[in-house]
Amino acid sequence: MGLGRRVQAGDAMSIDRNQRRLLAKESSKQPRTLRQVPKDQWPEIRASNLTEVWRSRGFLVQVYSEAGGYQRMSVCRALHNGDSWVDQINWDELMQLKRELGRGDHDALEVFPADADIVNVANMRHLFFPPEPVGFKWRARP
Repeated sequence: MGLGRRVQAGDAMSIDRNQRRLLAKESSKQPRTLRQVPKDQWPEIRASNLTEVWRSRGFLVQVYSEAGGYQRMSVCRALHNGDSWVDQINWDELMQLKRELGRGDHDALEVFPADADIVNVANMRHLFFPPEPVGFKWRARP
């Protein structure tokens, strides 16, 4: 956010009861696993580096192209509690979503930024896919 302004979850948009019901109804129509959303169904206002949108009953996943050949996978639950998107996306869910995106064989990194760089406006998780495999990872032994 610039000049060290720390953006907090309280800055995020709240939705009313009818909007939550509509979201729940729409989510129930989605498949259990991710499916790619056709580009003509994306919102008109979006980041120019958005390259993929995926949706399931439980999650919305957006993929962005980033500097240096990286890709960013941004994940949020498709449930809203009135104040924010429901959180608690765990490691197993992130791994499954990564696989459903067709990137199960790619390394991904999660970044915990310096305090001055924190942007916390929604209960989202972000995985970054480097262009090359990560050399410092732990590996399963054969």
